[in-house]
Amino acid sequence: MSSITAVPTTDRRGASGAVPTDPDGPTGRLASWLAELQIGDIAERALERGKYLTLDGLGCALVGARLPWSSKATELVCALESGERATLIGSGRKTSVPAAALLNSTFIQSFELDDFHPLAPLHSASVVLPSLLASAELLGRVNGERFLLAAMCGYEVGPRVGLALHGSQMLSRGWHSGAVFGTHASAAAAGKLHGLDAAQFEDALGLAGTQSGGLMAAQFEAMSKRMHHGFASRSGLYAAVLAAGGYTGIKRVFEREYGGFLSTFGEGHAPDATQIAANLGSVWEVEKNIIKPYPAMGALLAPIEAVLEIRAQRPFNVDDIERIELDLASAAFHHGGWQAARPLTPIGAQMNLAYAVAVTAIDGEARMKQFSPARIDADDVWTLMQRITVRHETSYDEDGPLARGATRLRMFFTDGRCEDMLLRHPRGRPLVQMTNDEIVAKFRSLTGDVIDTARQQRIEELVLHIERLDDVGELIEALAPVVANPFA
Repeated sequence: MSSITAVPTTDRRGASGAVPTDPDGPTGRLASWLAELQIGDIAERALERGKYLTLDGLGCALVGARLPWSSKATELVCALESGERATLIGSGRKTSVPAAALLNSTFIQSFELDDFHPLAPLHSASVVLPSLLASAELLGRVNGERFLLAAMCGYEVGPRVGLALHGSQMLSRGWHSGAVFGTHASAAAAGKLHGLDAAQFEDALGLAGTQSGGLMAAQFEAMSKRMHHGFASRSGLYAAVLAAGGYTGIKRVFEREYGGFLSTFGEGHAPDATQIAANLGSVWEVEKNIIKPYPAMGALLAPIEAVLEIRAQRPFNVDDIERIELDLASAAFHHGGWQAARPLTPIGAQMNLAYAVAVTAIDGEARMKQFSPARIDADDVWTLMQRITVRHETSYDEDGPLARGATRLRMFFTDGRCEDMLLRHPRGRPLVQMTNDEIVAKFRSLTGDVIDTARQQRIEELVLHIERLDDVGELIEALAPVVANPFA
């Protein structure tokens, strides 16, 4: 258990004496757990992982703050929103509290570098941290221990709601899953910082659920794909603030049969409400989050890694490749197996398996420059893509949740040899978890191009020892100054 001093919280009745509508239902149990949770209740290993997840998310925001589409979003949103109450990371400016949540999330999601949950796909840092940073500035003088406790609430809630909807099934159906259940993660985090009692948490969860949404077709070319989690973060912030002020939301939002969150988003797919509060406090979802080593969506990571491994074991030239075949489970196929065509945008390239495999095979790496506009339009990549076949392997869909991202990669060479790998499948290779030291190395490598070493070290120290901070305003000040554009 954590050795950090516990933060006083109200009991499940809260200051008002109110309890959730049904304390024993999934919504009521989650609301009560959120109200009661103290920092000392959290397993030390989970708490530590939460800090490293936070560092990764903030590193992604620093890298993404001045990318072209981030700058466009900042320009347009700030022209619409008045006020200078909350900080924009890496931008040297402030905006309104809701706009800061929206834009800081957009920065974290700006180049597909941030975390994801493998079974309940959402990008936790991008929905949790922006609403917390905005709330901290709204409330004034929030200490690091409170901030970390609130972040852990958000990191736990998002995946649980996603699991109740069977996670990646949402992607197969065309929903942007993280934007659908990210609202609850944001509301849980911001609600904890705002001191909600159990009844208010029920309202916040209901207010969050009624704002959920996001269409996965945005992945093909739309800048808005990078803003979807921002909509969720902002909606969760609104949910928490409204609930704190006595504005009521949908009661029992997870168990309502007509117009409830699970019954509506999970219609025809047998949602499992028991997942919402299952093993609360004993199983920590934050430990399952995958930290990305490459700037691509989750289904692309394992094939990229496989191609790099093949290159290392038997070096080849692109002319040595006869063809490449990829067989995918439903979620991976619908998300990344679509047929790309020129012109292809960076967001499209980061979502497309054929492009990612081709550019990795040619360049021997998969970094930001491999997904830059100039590289995406090069003829050599498109020539190899014509020799790549992507298929839906329906048998993988019957192998359970751990196989929903399953991929079989076969690389055939002109000399008659074939490299065959089964990835993200219970009988094959699992996704590799980054160690905490590797997360720090990623943070340093990514941000080294946009901020100086002293600032890097300052942010790293503040985040990894955040429980010692008297005021997270110190961290916000370190994040605020203008960063460089990594593509400049």
